[in-house]
This record gives sequence, structure tokens and C-alpha cells, in this order.
Amino acid sequence: MQVIVVASQKGGAGKSTLSAHLAVQAVREGQQGVMLIDTDPQGSLTAWHEARKAEEPGRLELEFDKIPAGLQVLKEQGAGLVLIDTAPSRSESNRVLFRLADLVVIPVRPSPADLWAVSATVEQLKTDDVPFVFVLNAIKSAASITAQAAAALSHYGRVAQTFVADRTAYAAAMVDGSAAQELQPRGPAAREMADLLANIKACMHANMKG
Repeated sequence: MQVIVVASQKGGAGKSTLSAHLAVQAVREGQQGVMLIDTDPQGSLTAWHEARKAEEPGRLELEFDKIPAGLQVLKEQGAGLVLIDTAPSRSESNRVLFRLADLVVIPVRPSPADLWAVSATVEQLKTDDVPFVFVLNAIKSAASITAQAAAALSHYGRVAQTFVADRTAYAAAMVDGSAAQELQPRGPAAREMADLLANIKACMHANMKG
């Protein structure tokens, strides 16, 4: 079983939307036992899941201090992939989750405020030797700040090759518990999520080999 924690110190980075879309993509690609855990008090991922008609991915609801034990139960039950959405903070609680992760995915919008918020999270991850990857999220096409942001982030760590565009399809799909690639299976968002999940799997594979 692999555990991905989606985290960002700054709010509005797109953690919940990314968590939901990656989980759906994993299910669409045949991954068995895809589960979600929502630790953000705002509960956006939980609301999405409750609105969802499809049974997969599943969601485990439990108190924060029960998460390590819950992950062990999921592993024993044959879960294959768990994505954990987090609150936007640099709290000790998130640090606990980082230590449970096989990989931490950090969505970052290409803006100065988002880039400034990165260093504290990276400091925690590097101190605890936790693998992580940045995902540039909600980018504007042909905007020079995207390349600048990618270059800046590369000084801290690995940046996913796939950039996630600022598409209304992502937010629109979340309203009724869907994902953009379900509504438009051959649309650009579908290709984007497939490519991004492949990037993330490659990161996890590289860390396992290391």
C-alpha cells in the first residue's frame, strides 16, 4: 500500500481538487483499493465524496490520532493507494502525516505568495527525510511566471513534469462529486491527470529503488 499526502502551507492551492482527481484517475487506471482521508477541517474533500454517486474511491473517516492505526487496517484489508488531504498549515499535525507518507505532493500556484510559503513545508520534509514533489497548479497558458515558478521550485526539490492548467472543468466537476476526466474522458483535463499520476508514480518508484 502506498500513501500520498497532499499538502500546502498556503490555502487555495488546490489540495482537495487535486486529491479527488488523482484518486479518480487511479481508479480509472485499475488501481485496487483507492481510499481518501480528509484531515482538513474545511471538509471540501468530504463534501465532494458525499456528493459522489460512484462507490470508488472509498473514504475513511476517523479521528486524527487514529490515522496510523487506520492506515494499518487499510493495508491489512488490501488497500492499494491512500490519498490524505490536509489543512493549509505548518502544524505539527501535518508533520505527523508527512512521516506516514510514501510521497508528499505539494500543489503550488505560480504566484509569489505561493512560492514564499513553500520553504517552511520543505524544511519540515527535508528534516524528516520525507520524499516530496511539487505540482504546479492552476497555471495560465503561455504565462512567463509559470516557467519562473518551475525554476524557483526546482531549487527546493523535484517538480512534476506535468503542469495542471487553470480549467473550469476541475471546479465544475467537483460540485456533484465527479471528476473532470469522467465528464470529458478525452478532454485536456483527462490527459493532464493521466500524465500527472504517471509522474507521481515515477517519483514513488524512484524513492522505493533508492
